[in-house]
Amino acid sequence: MKRLLLPLAPLLLVVLALTGCLTTPVGRTGGPGAFTVQNTNPSAIVDAAGAIFPRYGYTVGPVNFPTSISFDKPAGSFDKLLYGSYGVTTSVRVKLVMTPIPGSNDYRLSTKVYRVSDAGQAGFEESTKMMSLWSSEFKPILRDIAAQAGGAGPM
Repeated sequence: MKRLLLPLAPLLLVVLALTGCLTTPVGRTGGPGAFTVQNTNPSAIVDAAGAIFPRYGYTVGPVNFPTSISFDKPAGSFDKLLYGSYGVTTSVRVKLVMTPIPGSNDYRLSTKVYRVSDAGQAGFEESTKMMSLWSSEFKPILRDIAAQAGGAGPM
């Protein structure tokens, strides 16, 4: 039995070492377009997002306070051409995710973008996650939210 386990020991050590290397601090997560808000709280972020997203044509969608809030916008003509079908409304949903950074009053903001068919139609709504590349276009919006919500302090 010992002879069988001995060759696996180096492999196990490599796996354990790689697992430790693959963990990333929350402050550097979120993907393209993620942004850190200094010294704030979820209420201040939601208030700022609720004031800023409508400037870009979005309305408030599903809310999962205190971790996320979503905003919907009707799809443009190009999106309708690509993703729509006859009699089906298509929307773009941006989910703003608020991740607390441990040991501080800071939050990491990131977005997830979805294409939604029949948004708001109970039982018929269907969402498809878009590539993370779409999230990077929301960095200016996240920067505005950070400027408005930053410094609000803890609740």
